[in-house]
Amino acid sequence: MADQVAGLASCFSFEDISQASARTDGSDKTPVLKLIRESQTKGYDFVCLPLTTPKWRERWRNMCIVPSASANEADENATAEQQAEAWRKAPSFLHEEVTISTLDEAVPVLVMVSDWLQLDSTDDWVRHDSEIALRQEVAYASYLNVQTVILPPPRHRSQVASYARAVNECLKSTTFTNFSIRLPIYDPAVFQPKESPIIPPSITSTSSTPSAPSTPKIVIPRASTSKSLKAARAPEGEINATWEMWDIIRTLCDYNTRLTLTLDLTPPLPSNAGILNRWMAEPVHHIFLPASTFIANVKGYPVLPKGTQSFLRNSMAHHPIVIMSGVSSGLHTKGGESAYAQYVRHVEKTSSAVQAAMTAGTVEHFAQGYQDYLQNPLQPLMDNLQSITYQTFEQDPVKYRNYEEAVYHALMDWPDSDHIVICVAGAGRGPLVERSLTAIKRSGRSAFVYAVEKNPNAFVTLQGRKQNEWGNSVQLFFGDMRHVELPEQVDILITELLGSFGDNELSPECLDGAMRFLKPDGISIPSSYSAHLAPLSSSKLYNSARISREIKGMETPYVVMFQNVNILSGDGGGVSGRCGSMIQQCWEFEHPRKDATVDERGLPLTNSHNVRSAKLSFHIPHAGVMHGLAGYFEAVLYGHVGLSIHPHSKDRVSKDMLSWFPLFFPFKEPLYLPSNSELHVSIWRLTDERQVWYEWYAESFLPVFNSSSSPEHSEDTSGDGSFFACTSTHVAVPSPVIDAVDVFPSLERSELRKSGEESPRSTAGVIKIGQTSLHNPGGRSSWIGL
Repeated sequence: MADQVAGLASCFSFEDISQASARTDGSDKTPVLKLIRESQTKGYDFVCLPLTTPKWRERWRNMCIVPSASANEADENATAEQQAEAWRKAPSFLHEEVTISTLDEAVPVLVMVSDWLQLDSTDDWVRHDSEIALRQEVAYASYLNVQTVILPPPRHRSQVASYARAVNECLKSTTFTNFSIRLPIYDPAVFQPKESPIIPPSITSTSSTPSAPSTPKIVIPRASTSKSLKAARAPEGEINATWEMWDIIRTLCDYNTRLTLTLDLTPPLPSNAGILNRWMAEPVHHIFLPASTFIANVKGYPVLPKGTQSFLRNSMAHHPIVIMSGVSSGLHTKGGESAYAQYVRHVEKTSSAVQAAMTAGTVEHFAQGYQDYLQNPLQPLMDNLQSITYQTFEQDPVKYRNYEEAVYHALMDWPDSDHIVICVAGAGRGPLVERSLTAIKRSGRSAFVYAVEKNPNAFVTLQGRKQNEWGNSVQLFFGDMRHVELPEQVDILITELLGSFGDNELSPECLDGAMRFLKPDGISIPSSYSAHLAPLSSSKLYNSARISREIKGMETPYVVMFQNVNILSGDGGGVSGRCGSMIQQCWEFEHPRKDATVDERGLPLTNSHNVRSAKLSFHIPHAGVMHGLAGYFEAVLYGHVGLSIHPHSKDRVSKDMLSWFPLFFPFKEPLYLPSNSELHVSIWRLTDERQVWYEWYAESFLPVFNSSSSPEHSEDTSGDGSFFACTSTHVAVPSPVIDAVDVFPSLERSELRKSGEESPRSTAGVIKIGQTSLHNPGGRSSWIGL
């Protein structure tokens, strides 16, 4: 249906395929075609099934995995090794080892690579032969034109680089196949007692064997925590582990756009929204949702736990394919198989992102097709806009409504006068002129409007509107506002020169030239505007910015309607609480301004007074990768009337305003930021006689802690885990993977404060752990021409 944004896939096992084979009545050529037809009848868009049969696993194990050899088994093992070598030289399947063999079967199918492959095994030979088997399966899937291959999750944190290298080889060997790595949001084993090693020592491939558990578990470095603490909550570092592995894989695969994620929602989700939000910035194309994730409501129908429900609802903005598994098993007493899909559709319909996209007048509806699409900012002084561009901006009722309100209140506050003069500088096709005339009529004041426009083509439109609509209430002037002359000074100066970062379309420079129109006690609309920044994670924006592989692409600020993004910063925090808010102000411009030195015409002698710089400190509560900076603006038009695209104020100030999307400042290389780290961002607005440009730079720091001299605290710290050095060490540095503030995982910091206990560590300072290069030095890649 047109209003459905998520796809649904029915997941089948080899047993399901076998049962379908027994039900085949001749109307379907193969069991897989029968399952496809039945699934489509039930409303599913895709089918997800294993690529291989158990016979392939059996042959692989017989060739590559052998028991520890006794003397009388040596000949048998030698034969197996010969067979393995022949297979390694020319890998291939037998017909009985695959589930699909025709193009018709492959069209609506998502195939799952054998989940028993261990690309990250701690045994070299298991890893080697698993990679050969993976390449064999990928080659066969590519032969059948399968579009998406779902890979099993990595299991061993220590060998995840080997897993990534193998995946990268598959990406290089194919052209069109998409690879999706199935990962849980966290490893559910972190809540269980430590288990025995995955590979039994009595079995060997040359010396060992792969394990093939039905539910793969991820093995990560673990802290030894007391049972009471472990039962309460796992340390964030362990919950971070699967994301950390994903970050390694996609980095070693050079952020390949054909590499995506299949998030497995089998385990219950943690309640911490900060941990979950990081996945919103990742390429999550599929969500694996088994029937076992659902719980029964009071009537016995399947529903999702609140945390999973909320996460799935937020994920609908990214149009995922939801893979339903085990829904025909009768796990819940009411509703049957269809109840699961119906519930997912219900979650989709109640998603705020989906609702907004379908509601006329919202930013989300207006911006459909432009989400995460990079656009170069306008060059308003160098270029003359086309009429279609003006028309797009004029579709924004919120902006012009607020401008009208600002003019109305300015008129009402103006002292009694028989003649109020208004100037609209940069009139375009006349929307602000029209709104000014409406405000004049509403106020009942006597006023006259001058309209100044430099675009010769738009000036033709203005002449037509004056002749047909405005008459003698408006006088037109053609020319650049920095050079044109008016017959008198004005009481109210109105402009719409703002950009996504406030000043990035040269509003300060333009208004410097127009301020000579204004009387000393005159009103400027807008009266001020400010620029704001936040660190941002988005693999999609990073890939889009570097697509040209030229440095210019990574040193250009872009206008973007954000969607697949995550703001990494938190409010406050850091060493001694010195970090600022999640989104911080860089600078502000006010008009009319008094600090510029002007010539006899009232024009500034230089543009040096419009130079700005800022250094901002952000607290990073949860580990993430920074790909750039998100830029926003807030503006005061007049009094309490304003404009804003700042996420925390936009709905209050100018809800559903369409004219501006945020600005994205990319970084050439992603910067990894550990949990509880600090990010220091420097940004400059610079100028010369010809242009204005931005330069930006960032560096990251990690807190360093003094061990407490208290024996009681020392004992607690050493007993809680091995993340930190022993208590005899004066200064200890947390692992970048671990949340440095989560030493007592069972107690929230607020609980510690309430109980009167002090933290067992005191902060000694920070150490630098990373930095970016200076971006766009001298305006070499991007600038706005004066």
